Amino acid sequence: MIEMVIKPAFPGDEYPPIYENDQGKTCQISYYESYPSIVAEKNEYCTGAMLAWNRLLNQSGPTEFVFRVFTTVPEFQVLLFLLFLLLYLMILCGNTAIICVVCTHSSLRTPMYFFLANLSFLEICYTSVVVPLMLSNIFGARKPIPLAGCGAQMFFFVTLGSTDCFLLAVMAYDRYVAICHPLHYGLLMTRRRCVQMVAGSVGLAVFLSLQLTALIFTLPFCGHLREIHHFLCDVPPVLRLACADTRVHQAVLYVVGILVLTVPFLLICVSYGFIGAAILRMRSARGRQRAFSTCSSHLTVVLLQYGCCSLVYLRPRSSTSEDQDRRIALVYTFVTPLLNPVIYTLRNKDVKGALRGAVFSKGASV
Repeated sequence: MIEMVIKPAFPGDEYPPIYENDQGKTCQISYYESYPSIVAEKNEYCTGAMLAWNRLLNQSGPTEFVFRVFTTVPEFQVLLFLLFLLLYLMILCGNTAIICVVCTHSSLRTPMYFFLANLSFLEICYTSVVVPLMLSNIFGARKPIPLAGCGAQMFFFVTLGSTDCFLLAVMAYDRYVAICHPLHYGLLMTRRRCVQMVAGSVGLAVFLSLQLTALIFTLPFCGHLREIHHFLCDVPPVLRLACADTRVHQAVLYVVGILVLTVPFLLICVSYGFIGAAILRMRSARGRQRAFSTCSSHLTVVLLQYGCCSLVYLRPRSSTSEDQDRRIALVYTFVTPLLNPVIYTLRNKDVKGALRGAVFSKGASV
């Protein structure tokens, strides 16, 4: 019979729990991949300890999470808040400007700019799922997020991020058809087919995200209030808090990562292989320059997006670092959505001309 518990703890605390009975027999709980197991030889004392541990896991009360703070220094908190807020507003303004220009200028109503407007809309939604909650947790006491709220954020974050990756592959196919089969471009890339491609990207992303999120939140989480070593409910840091064997869930995460990252990236590489060969066969230097300029903007966004996401989701777990993952996540949360309108605007004469015309016409009307 268990008389007392010495150093009770949960995964992530400094000590694992050590149980001791009235005869001085002890039993220690350790973890393998966040799964509680018995250190000592299994006997009646350890069996009792495990039963006590199971009762502790099943304690009543809703599970809540808190995010790890960036800093506790008030001055640095103010600087981070202003920096992240400024980047967020720039993302909103830049991507909204692209959507407005594409929708209002008839010269930009082509498949390429239709996909670009959808990509900008995704970037706005993608950052809006993460940044407002992150800003609210920079100052003051950490605000807990309930289990359902964490699951909702994870679902929308994974859905929008996956749709982003699929849409980049669709845009590569659009460039392939435009450069390699220009005479059939109008027949292959109709308005209806473009809408179907976007809808298919969203549908596949929702399906994969729903399966992954539901699988992760069937896991038990130890204790009432757990700290996520991140600024959002991303899959890897939440998995680390589970009080169960997560090897199957980790394998599912790798499969989803391959479907979302590796397969689209390979399709993009194949598309650009054909595009590169077609550009080299062009006789006109101006035509080669125009084709290269159009594709280089897209390729820059692809390399940044897929590179950062692959470092987080496709690396072996033994080589991952929570702090490093959080720094990489800042890149694809802020830098990529911010560079998207900048890259496509600076390297695209049509978009620059439309933006310049919109600004001048509005200034003339005033």
